[in-house]
Amino acid sequence: MASDAKGFSKKDPVVCRGLGKTWAAGTSRAHEALKGIDLDVKPGEFVVLLGPSGCGKSTLLYLIAGLEDVTTGELNHFGEPVTGPSPDRSLIFQETSLFPWLTVWENVAFGLSIRGASHAERKEAAVQALREVGLTAAMNKRPDELSGGMRQRVAVARALAMRPKVLLMDEPFAALDVQTRQKMQDFLLDVWRDSGATVLFVTHHIDEAVALSDRVVVFTSRPGRIKTIVTNDLPRPRDPFAPESEAMRRHLTAQLRDEVDRAFAEQESFGA
Repeated sequence: MASDAKGFSKKDPVVCRGLGKTWAAGTSRAHEALKGIDLDVKPGEFVVLLGPSGCGKSTLLYLIAGLEDVTTGELNHFGEPVTGPSPDRSLIFQETSLFPWLTVWENVAFGLSIRGASHAERKEAAVQALREVGLTAAMNKRPDELSGGMRQRVAVARALAMRPKVLLMDEPFAALDVQTRQKMQDFLLDVWRDSGATVLFVTHHIDEAVALSDRVVVFTSRPGRIKTIVTNDLPRPRDPFAPESEAMRRHLTAQLRDEVDRAFAEQESFGA
């Protein structure tokens, strides 16, 4: 496996070395969001980013997506620096951001239209992506005719239509009720296995991290650093009530407790 002089694989979809991000750098409003992030993500891996609010988890996704520039350090995608957005890296937000005036299949194919694909190519890709998420019957509906869970499935289909190598997911199920969220987690695992994509998934929910991850990256309070990386080798499908799942929840809770306290203290002092 090819590696560079710093010892990371050029076959890895995401590699961070000393990565940092400062918002409004060089101004009186500057604040450091991320500092010294070293992370290697392997092909096909499901990595969950877990940490207190404001620790830079979402910022890291925006950097990997190429929507924001790195302030310090290196960020590589298969050995090449990330310098901007790419169809190889699709970002799914908490809000689905579907266009209400377009049908479901037109929303799914929107990125392909920007790339200049023909109508036939767009529709074929949309149908295939909707088949993967179990929504072909809804392809001619409008977003406002769908439930919250179905709209999120459309957002996933829109990302899959681009055939990305990396799916970046920023708390995509946070607005859903508990039962729908669990169904969406099972659905996402099926899509992940079938697509072969690498997933980086931001969440505040420890239960969600245990249910989904191959590894959990635990962040410190701001500026976000990696506190620890916990390997999750529990067999799938996972029983949330198994003693091993409970043990992992307890371990992650203990890792987060001090960081959440520090984040709250910082927020209180900011408002004082």
